[in-house]
Amino acid sequence: MQTEAAPIHEHRRIDWTEIVHTLGPRFGERAPGHDDTDTFVAENYRELRAHRVFSAGVPAELGGGGASHAELCALVQTLGRYCGSTALALAMHTHQVAIAAFRWRHEAGAAEALLRRVAVEELILVSSGGSDWLTGSGRAERVEGGYRVSGRKVFAIGVPAGDLFMTMAVYDDPVAGPTVLHFAIPLGAPGIAVQDTWHTIGMRGTGSHDVVLDRVFVPDPAISLRRPAGRWSPAWHMIATHALPLILSAYVGVAEAARTLALRLAAHRRHDAAVQDQAGRMETELATARMGLRHMVDAAASGRIGVETTNDVLAGRVVAGAAAIRAVEAAMELAGGTGFYRDRHLERLFRDVQGARYHPTRDPAQRRYAGRLAFGLDVDDDPGDDRGESRKEPAT
Repeated sequence: MQTEAAPIHEHRRIDWTEIVHTLGPRFGERAPGHDDTDTFVAENYRELRAHRVFSAGVPAELGGGGASHAELCALVQTLGRYCGSTALALAMHTHQVAIAAFRWRHEAGAAEALLRRVAVEELILVSSGGSDWLTGSGRAERVEGGYRVSGRKVFAIGVPAGDLFMTMAVYDDPVAGPTVLHFAIPLGAPGIAVQDTWHTIGMRGTGSHDVVLDRVFVPDPAISLRRPAGRWSPAWHMIATHALPLILSAYVGVAEAARTLALRLAAHRRHDAAVQDQAGRMETELATARMGLRHMVDAAASGRIGVETTNDVLAGRVVAGAAAIRAVEAAMELAGGTGFYRDRHLERLFRDVQGARYHPTRDPAQRRYAGRLAFGLDVDDDPGDDRGESRKEPAT
């Protein structure tokens, strides 16, 4: 029998940022403790669940909050002003919901069962995308009725509270060649073990531990996507376009928090011309980060999936991430020596924002993608392969 859920917001639109502003001050109070002890933001997750934030991106027709992708980005960005770890962890869950919602709208009801479950149960989804990206990782062995999957997945953000693990493995298909299989499996399934590995410079409350899969059985119906390993495909364009803006939203929110704090710490020196110059540098970098993020969000909102939209998203990701880091560096300069003290909390924001460096696609890969596209070359061709024909006529 199909699971049914009545829409929870039939008569009014929910202002998700207002909910975050209500919860956020408590999250901000807890953030230093999670940072000091490397503990997951479990209490924050419980409050988000109670307010049905985990189903915010599920279409209202399926019982969810009906938030658009842009609204979800704004939610995560706002949350980043209070607790970067909670924002980043939520982004990883939310991008899986956003991808499923896009598929439901454009692929004749695909992913409907998952979305209905998220709406009814407030399921928390955990992604392994940060450790897989284009190539994928892990090994899938064909067995009767499905596959046996083994591998080690790193950066499984939010795994201490997770219900379903949204991951992938590579199957050596005898016809199609190396094929990445995408699937969801319960985190309590036999053969899954979470390793306590998340002891890092920043974003310490995300619980991004390693997950080890040891011959985990994945039945055929659980396979939601198949794509060629190591190559851009329509499926991966869709994933990147929806995931990256949500992830970068968390870091822009962290930069905004640093800006607010630094201005407060430097207020007594506000008439100093040098201090004004430092504040202006910070404001400019933050504006750049916001513009980069808006470029990504607008690209996703276009509804177009393909190499050009991905190019816009990847460029925005590099601009927004680098500018967010520079904005927090400028905030440290503006605050002066007082910002070096842990009890001022600015140094935690400085450490948290460094995580923006490590999300794909990193700068060299992004530049090569953009450069090949500019020349009309296949974005997947090998760097030394100039045999591919240009898709555009030379300029005259």
